[in-house]
Amino acid sequence: MLTAADFDALRAREFARLDEAGEVYLDYTGSAIPAASLLARHQRQIERAILGNPHSAHAASRRSTALIADARAAVLEFFGASASTHAVCFTANASAAIKLVAESYPFGPRRGLVLAADNHNSVNGMREFARRAGAPTRYLPLDDELRLEDPVEHLRASVAGGGLLAFPAQSNFSGVEHSLSLVETARVLGFEVLLDAAAFAPTHPLDLGVCPADFVVVSFYKMFGYPTGVGALIARRGALATLRRPWFAGGTIDFVSVQNDRHELRAGEDAFEDGTPNFAAIGAVAAGLELLRDLGMNAIHARVRELTASLLGALLELRHPNGSPMVTIYGPRDACRRGGTIAFNLLDPSGRVRPYEPVEVDLSDRGIFVRGGCFCNPGAAEAAFHFDAGVEARCLSGLEGRFTVARFANCLGPDVAVGALRASIGVATTLADLARAVAALSDIARVRAIDCVPAP
Repeated sequence: MLTAADFDALRAREFARLDEAGEVYLDYTGSAIPAASLLARHQRQIERAILGNPHSAHAASRRSTALIADARAAVLEFFGASASTHAVCFTANASAAIKLVAESYPFGPRRGLVLAADNHNSVNGMREFARRAGAPTRYLPLDDELRLEDPVEHLRASVAGGGLLAFPAQSNFSGVEHSLSLVETARVLGFEVLLDAAAFAPTHPLDLGVCPADFVVVSFYKMFGYPTGVGALIARRGALATLRRPWFAGGTIDFVSVQNDRHELRAGEDAFEDGTPNFAAIGAVAAGLELLRDLGMNAIHARVRELTASLLGALLELRHPNGSPMVTIYGPRDACRRGGTIAFNLLDPSGRVRPYEPVEVDLSDRGIFVRGGCFCNPGAAEAAFHFDAGVEARCLSGLEGRFTVARFANCLGPDVAVGALRASIGVATTLADLARAVAALSDIARVRAIDCVPAP
């Protein structure tokens, strides 16, 4: 198991540009930072090899085909899956992988869709395909900690006849880790399961030989920072065979006849990779996975958990001179069953939430990078900020066609937050990064509190 000193050495060796630039990066849920050796290794590969568009017999094409095959094998090995049971379909990102399932799943009146309330919008969008097919759509609610509330009972009561359940292994909003035991329970209840592992896979081991999810989606830039245009759908072959693609494209068919109006899709994963794959970039996937494997996913998870506990504790200790807290946390306030993603806002001395936008800008001006907004996760935001459904509905209706966050905030009123700050921890994060971020937040909170004191 790697020690803190080992991770500090890794920072100096692979991520020295952070310290050279004097910047603190805390947006790993948005994207990892690529290691210097990964970039150098891929550059050498591209410089030395003549690679051509696959789907041909010449040597340059065959080299690209071999790179893609090697990457498929590396993905399966990393996630503990076998080529006999699972297929890897390369996509542009996790969102594109989700869409492959959504547009092809056999939704119907008795084959519905159940979604976790804290899904990313790329998963929420699946409901449009389900509704088009006349399928019922239901949401599993969240509790006060933004965890799924009695998910098994709500799932049992949700959709008669089963269908598809989609939920995140880790919330990209709150960092909550949902129990992977829900996968097996849902399958027993007659559901196939899509597991969004985009926020989970970068810092957690995931063994698909143990977790029987039918469909798993990842983005590799979130795992190791590069390449930015490659993700994957990892599917059980039996589940993949139930999907019915609504169209075909180059690379997905054995034949097409124009004059006879016929076509035949290729078997397995080849039917789901539209057009030319990102063959040059895919060559970096195996190297990126090797880097994580050499570090050890258990070691990465332990490191991120330790840093997360440290950051949570430091944020919760911040106090205004009157003793009131400077920070409110959305989601779990300790490191139990949560990942390294922390959503929070600054508070003024009276306890009112400060708008997140100027704080994000202030931090950026100091070379500290966190993300602001609702993080494409409206369900978690609605629960975290306690939106009144009726008031929100009236605001959305009144702002249709001219929506902005500022107008929405004005409609909801000054006591309702419409966004938050999100600090997320990755393999390159250090305790010094966290200390600098906490000190900056404390300073910003004090300065803004002084700015709001009425003149005598």
